[in-house]
Amino acid sequence: MGTRGRPRSFDRGEALQKAMEVFWDRGYDGASMADLTRAMGINSPSLYAAFGSKAALFREALDLYAATEGAGGRCALDEGTAREALRGMLRATVEGLTAAGKPRGCMIVLGACQGGADGDGAALDALLRARRARAVEDVRRRLRRGVDEGDLPPGADVEALTAFYATVLQGLSLRARDGASRAELLGIVESAMAAWDALLRPAAPRRGAARGRRTHAAR
Repeated sequence: MGTRGRPRSFDRGEALQKAMEVFWDRGYDGASMADLTRAMGINSPSLYAAFGSKAALFREALDLYAATEGAGGRCALDEGTAREALRGMLRATVEGLTAAGKPRGCMIVLGACQGGADGDGAALDALLRARRARAVEDVRRRLRRGVDEGDLPPGADVEALTAFYATVLQGLSLRARDGASRAELLGIVESAMAAWDALLRPAAPRRGAARGRRTHAAR
């Protein structure tokens, strides 16, 4: 019995890769259907038949990005001590953000939606926020592991460390999109790692708080 309908005349995986690069470069809102179909080498009916909608295509493209282009930094978190792991994550991220022939910056950080004409923007923006939160949680989990394994002192402020290095991670993407060179971004990574020891030191008590404790003790 024959197969109903005409077979696809394009490679779905290759088309998805091209769509990912368009979304990576322009974000969800900035990528028009004309941009997508031109890059993918297909027409609109074929796109809808293969992927369902622009929003569904974006979700698949985001999954592909996370599994390929965005995987280097996560893998580096498994290597060495906590400090070495974070440094490796940031350096691997820089390499991905500045790869030759690829859009600059991170699709997950820079692919924000503002509502979208098709009404899916809010849901996709929530998806992007969840992906960014997952990256922050990866950093937090690695630092907690460092405390458990003795790489970090028991009193280390894991939340403060997480906030600092997650901000550096996302900031690198913005600087890359604005044209910063790989050398400049790697310099930022080394500056961030130079702050490691200072961030591990307990915060000095505020002058007023210390005076209050002395007065209370004198009584």
